[in-house]
Amino acid sequence: MSGRLGERIQDHGYGLGWRLVRALPKGIASGAFQLGADLAAWRGGPRAAQLRRNLARVVPQAGPAELDELVRDGLRSYARYWREAFRLPAMDLGATFRQVHSVATGMEYVDAALEAGNGAVLALPHSGNWDISGVYLVGYSGQFTTVVERLEPESVYQRFVAYRESLGFEVIPHDGTGGSPTRLLLKRLRQNRLVCLLSDRDLSPSGMPVSFFGEQARMPAGPAKLAAYTGAALLPAHTWFTEDGWGLRIHPPIRVNAKEEVPAAMQTLADVFAADIATHPADWHMMQPLWDRDLPGDDRAAGPQR
Repeated sequence: MSGRLGERIQDHGYGLGWRLVRALPKGIASGAFQLGADLAAWRGGPRAAQLRRNLARVVPQAGPAELDELVRDGLRSYARYWREAFRLPAMDLGATFRQVHSVATGMEYVDAALEAGNGAVLALPHSGNWDISGVYLVGYSGQFTTVVERLEPESVYQRFVAYRESLGFEVIPHDGTGGSPTRLLLKRLRQNRLVCLLSDRDLSPSGMPVSFFGEQARMPAGPAKLAAYTGAALLPAHTWFTEDGWGLRIHPPIRVNAKEEVPAAMQTLADVFAADIATHPADWHMMQPLWDRDLPGDDRAAGPQR
């Protein structure tokens, strides 16, 4: 009973937050979320400490004071993501599309992939507001498909699924219990559709080792494998915040024509991610251990499998 009650309280809390943030004037909501981010930076805590360790790899020349500022800015960026997530369904999506379209670069690579008829896999890190970029892609080329990890409780997860589906996304659940979304992703690519995947962290046994900012980490090989199996274009993508909007860049396709080319393609993808993240480090929302050296002993011992 207590577990179900806790889930109901959490669900109602998310629902109340969604409604409240939408109802608040933008300036008040922005100030409240920034205050919360600054408080989190001041208090520290495990997630802020891990963000600091991660950003120290991205900006190795930074001293303690600069890292303090970068962590604060990173938490503010993450808070802005959540503020926008709560407000996005009530935002002017047409205006959002026009703003992103005015600054987006590399869309010709998406056009070329769709003209070739094999679809495209857009792989991106946890940076900026990827939901805003999703809204832009829906407006640009129609519905796309993405994978979302299941959350607990289930009612909260369903809220997030409904939220993204309301924006035009096709959402496939991935619960890590053995069920794989791969078959449907392959089907969508063979239908000449777009697949978008967050691709900068994978601690599963199938995570592929890559060199990332000079240390070994693991990333999901799925984007490169999907491209190899279907002939779809593998397009690195990056999103970031601007003062009054959002940026989006699509990179040229990474060559991956066969299964044997997957490891090299994943290393190239990691290199592109690293260059983009280094350009906008505060907008990289990675507050979990990523590099092998930071993982618990059991996770390191498991080792990545190719």
